[in-house]
Amino acid sequence: MTTADSLCLALVAILLLIDYFVLWPTFLRRSQGDPGGARTWLWSGWIIILWTLAAAIAGLWLFEGRSWRDLRLVMPHGWRLWTSIGLVLTLAITSARTVARLARSKRPRRIKMANPNVERLSPHGRVELGWWVALSLSAGFCEELVFRGYLIWAFQPMFGLWGAALFSVVVFGAAHAYQGAKGILATGVVGGALTVVVLTLGSLLPAVALHALVDLGQGIVAWLAFRTIEGGEGGPAAELGEST
Repeated sequence: MTTADSLCLALVAILLLIDYFVLWPTFLRRSQGDPGGARTWLWSGWIIILWTLAAAIAGLWLFEGRSWRDLRLVMPHGWRLWTSIGLVLTLAITSARTVARLARSKRPRRIKMANPNVERLSPHGRVELGWWVALSLSAGFCEELVFRGYLIWAFQPMFGLWGAALFSVVVFGAAHAYQGAKGILATGVVGGALTVVVLTLGSLLPAVALHALVDLGQGIVAWLAFRTIEGGEGGPAAELGEST
């Protein structure tokens, strides 16, 4: 690693700390008076952090003249390509069926929260859903680039490939500490699964698509549930988990 890499890693650490110690507490305070405004404020902050980190890594790679293959920013080929397509299509179809079933449901149900912060963070209206889509796409690309791309590359010389992969999963879970212990565990499991996908298929791109689909699906399900409840009608609901 170069001095520039040390600075980039420091930037990752600083922005993650700002997220936990500044953005999240501020969001909790603002949500007491204006929940919708607080959500969009937090999401915009997360989007800025994510793309700042992605831009820093991209700039570092261009400055050092490195190959994008080192970050696994390549298209998979052969059986890896077909496996990637199969995984993405399976998740997309499963998510679409869930959303369609909830959208058609007319039975009143109560939302069971797997995490008390889910309602605070879930989109409640069309404008918020638009923000959520932007956040999901940003998280899908940027978090995979940072955690499954750069961190594994940076720490592989020190820990070996799988050691660096495990380290990146731990950091990924810790980055979602605002969700509490259960949220960290759930996020770590998802991060571990995405790490296996990346290392098995040799590409970040399938994990980017899967990550974005998971977040989009959770947001749309929550939006359908809360939209119906706030409209005063019985309708779709579900047990909602943590976003990644």
